[in-house]
Amino acid sequence: MSAGRSGAAPRLLPSGRSAILVECDDLDGVLALHDALARDVPDGVVELVPAARTVLVAVDPARLALESAANWIRRAARTATAARPAGTHDPAATDDVVIDVDYRGADLADLAAHLGITPEHLVARHVAARWRVAFVGFAPGFGYLVADDWPFDVPRLGVARTRVPAGAVGLAGAFSGAYPRESPGGWRLIGRTDAALWNPHADPPALLRPGHGVRFREVRG
Repeated sequence: MSAGRSGAAPRLLPSGRSAILVECDDLDGVLALHDALARDVPDGVVELVPAARTVLVAVDPARLALESAANWIRRAARTATAARPAGTHDPAATDDVVIDVDYRGADLADLAAHLGITPEHLVARHVAARWRVAFVGFAPGFGYLVADDWPFDVPRLGVARTRVPAGAVGLAGAFSGAYPRESPGGWRLIGRTDAALWNPHADPPALLRPGHGVRFREVRG
C-alpha cells in the first residue's frame, strides 16, 4: 500500500544506502506527509525532496540508521491525514514569498476566453489564490505551485514553445509556476516576473522551496 490521505500505511522503498523513497497515493498525500515530516525532523535527516507522487528522505547513515528513519516516517504518516488540505498555508503567515508579476502574458487573453472569463478575472483569481510550493523540478529553481482556492484546470499548449523567456509566469493543469531561465515549455503564459528565482551564488540558491507559501502581486512593467 502507499501513503495517502486515507491513512493507509506508507510504502517505503530503499534508495541506496542513505535514502528512503516513500510512495504516496497522490499529490495531497505528498503534501500532507511532507508537512508532517518537516514538523519534527530528527538529527541525521539531510533532505526532504517531495515530488508529484513521492517523498525522498535522505539521511546521514552515520547519525541516523535507515531503520530508525523508516520508523520516524511511519509515525509521521499516521499524523499526515490531520495536516491542512493541499495547497493551503497559514493566512497569517508573514514569510510568504511575494512575486511581482506583469500580467501581459502571450496566452492570457486566449486562455481567459477558453475558460469563459475575462482576462481581468483570471488575473484577479491568480493574485487572490493562496499558493504553496508543492515540489520543485524541470529546471533549477522551478517550483510547482498549487492552491486549494484555484478553480481552473488549464490545458497545456498543443505544441510546446521552443523558447520560453526567463521570468515567464504560466499555468498548466492545476499548477502555476515561473520559469527561472529561458527554456522550452508548454505552459500557458499569463505574465512575467523579474524575481530572481535561481541564483547559484545565493544561500539557498532557489527562491521557491517545497512547503513555502507564495503570493503573486500585480505590477506594470
